[in-house]
Amino acid sequence: MRLSRRELVTTSAAAAVLAGLPARWPGGVYASDAPEHPKVRVGIIALTDCSSIVMAHELGLFKKHGIESTISKEASWAVIRDRLTLGENQATHMLLGTPYAATMGLQGSPVKPMIIPCYLNRNGQAITLTKALLDRGARTPAQIKPLALEAKAKGSPMAFAMTYPPGTHAMWMHYWLAAAGINPLSGAKLITVPPPQMVANMRVGNMDGFCVGEPWNHRAIMDGIGITANTTQDLWKDHPEKVLGTSAEFVKKNPNTTRAVMMAVLEASQWIDASLSNKMKMAETVAGKAYVNTSVDAINQRILGRYQNGLGKTWDDPNHMKFFNDGAVNFPYLSDGMWFLTQHKRWGLLKEHPDYLAVAKQINQIDLYKQAASALKINVPKDVLRTSKLIDGVVWDGKDPKKYADGFAIKA
Repeated sequence: MRLSRRELVTTSAAAAVLAGLPARWPGGVYASDAPEHPKVRVGIIALTDCSSIVMAHELGLFKKHGIESTISKEASWAVIRDRLTLGENQATHMLLGTPYAATMGLQGSPVKPMIIPCYLNRNGQAITLTKALLDRGARTPAQIKPLALEAKAKGSPMAFAMTYPPGTHAMWMHYWLAAAGINPLSGAKLITVPPPQMVANMRVGNMDGFCVGEPWNHRAIMDGIGITANTTQDLWKDHPEKVLGTSAEFVKKNPNTTRAVMMAVLEASQWIDASLSNKMKMAETVAGKAYVNTSVDAINQRILGRYQNGLGKTWDDPNHMKFFNDGAVNFPYLSDGMWFLTQHKRWGLLKEHPDYLAVAKQINQIDLYKQAASALKINVPKDVLRTSKLIDGVVWDGKDPKKYADGFAIKA
């Protein structure tokens, strides 16, 4: 039987509908939204703020979006960077500054363009001081300054630890010391220690203080060796912290996979912040040996905003670590990325001023975020810049990054 052209088109369209394809499908390969690379290995560090990635895996949300996920706990932020660079991990829990350092080749990083499709959390880090400082009357940054000057004069500067030179903890520690009048480059010694090793290193006297994510600040208090001097939300209320990191190459080749991973993580973020019981379940899960490997009580207090400083003070902090907060947490503001570039310039990681906005647009992928957020009906902020006042009273709004970076009295 021979069919006319009209009959052939009609019959083909009907067959396409029956096959689940669009009615006007023209033939050839159908471009679906299915992940191009369904097996995804996601790196994490043993910190509470890996929780949205862990819960996306544990709750089956990656699987819901067509991803067969493997969670890979890594030893340090340098390993996190390297495994993403080599393609051994396709996505990762990452310090906000790392994609900037990798893309621009800062601090010895091999040049590897990376992007930030969404943020994982805000707030919830802290600066911990060794209890040995209390015997010398030092509890605040101002009280530490004369001790730092004395130690420098004796040729044995005070040591403070962070987790990765261009990362968030390094920038918080730099900013905190400088706000107290201590130049972190010349008035103290900064050392790099992986997060899970912070408490052990403080216990044996390798440092006077450290900046790290939870649960290691609270763990230092529980173990009786440290006190919380400041939380990072004291430094910058609602600051950005960890991000979902991917390589630009992977995103270009696998846009559907990237969106699927983002959507799973965003749904997990919603789930965590949805209820007290969800937060408690999250704490129980991430405390396990495969993830943070600590006791549940080291995690579950500060995740609820219940703080103590190790000196008898307790308080409820409304600006504790958050993972969603109606989508406000996850939006990759361009001004946040630009702030890190200003600090990289301030402390000499960048020798010249970059095109701050252009670099931020390259790395903080606003359009990609909007696609995933739209699919999940998540609110998206109207402005890609935001305004904040930091601990020293200096206001950051992203409008003149060069002037801001050059305006600090203490810098490289």
